[in-house]
Amino acid sequence: MKAMILAAGVGSRLDPLTRNLPKPLVPIVNKPVMEHIVEMLAKNGIKDIMVNLYYLGDQIKDYFKDGKKWGVKIHYSLEDQLWGDAGSVKRCESFFDEDTFIVVGGDDLADVDIKRLIRFHQDKKALATIALSLVDDPSEYGIALLNDRGRITRFLEKPKGEVIFSNSANTGVYVFDRRVLELIPKGILYGFGNNVFPLLLEQKTRFFGYLTSSYWKDVGSLKQYQEAHRDALSGRVDIKLPFGEVRKYVWMGKNVEIDPSAEIGYPVVIGNNCRIEKGAKLLEYSILADDCVIEEGAVVKQSILWHGATVMRNTMLERCVVGEKCSVKSSAAVFDGVIVDPIRRNGGS
Repeated sequence: MKAMILAAGVGSRLDPLTRNLPKPLVPIVNKPVMEHIVEMLAKNGIKDIMVNLYYLGDQIKDYFKDGKKWGVKIHYSLEDQLWGDAGSVKRCESFFDEDTFIVVGGDDLADVDIKRLIRFHQDKKALATIALSLVDDPSEYGIALLNDRGRITRFLEKPKGEVIFSNSANTGVYVFDRRVLELIPKGILYGFGNNVFPLLLEQKTRFFGYLTSSYWKDVGSLKQYQEAHRDALSGRVDIKLPFGEVRKYVWMGKNVEIDPSAEIGYPVVIGNNCRIEKGAKLLEYSILADDCVIEEGAVVKQSILWHGATVMRNTMLERCVVGEKCSVKSSAAVFDGVIVDPIRRNGGS
């Protein structure tokens, strides 16, 4: 079976983190969020994957190449403009040469049981099946209402106020019969939530929702991005962490230097070639990518440091994200912040 990962979006809600990096490459525990999606598909036996590219797409292609590293084969659809998720799938119509195929968003963290989702879809003889997850705030998602057989009787994209009729949110994980492609016009901007799903309801087709208890989180905002890290370190989501566990709830790479007087809390992740100096503290729910430095007397708590970041002497950092190769100046206290290098430009520095 084949799958398509949607990876063309700009990721504006994660700005400024996505000014120089496409959203599918934003790291979740030191691995791009899309890498976790590729691993999820491979774990479920799906090895032939199409990826659509637009915003900073060369970076995605350079990272994943042909997919051999993950035991999959990755193809790319280069887009000259944003076509919408359904429009992008339509452009790859010739790739989907089997009766059933999968579509997954490339910027969500999930461990959905794809095999079970496919069985449900096939048992229902569905034209389309959406994986659904219960959420506290449905206003940011498409929502669906199901009957007692799992058939979708109502669907609304990003409802507001009293229009909200369900908290079953669209996860962006879909199973389609190939016939659904006939409903998508060529060469125009077209979306699943705004166009295809309302059409399926209007035509009274076999359109089903699969309510899953598996983990899923949209990492579209800074708050959600930080929550996804907490969930990963708490074991709420089944993903492969990049390093071994050197002691309970402490994962560490190679060539790490930790001064004997430094304090290491848990859970934490410490990447390769990191240095934690005298009297420094790396406290709970913190993640260091490779080549990070926490200088003497600095304190890092509930924060995420990207590759090559430095927290300078006597600096306090809490609930922050520090971009690649950024330095946080000494003797400062920063809370709930995003620190990025304003000099960096798309494609380099």
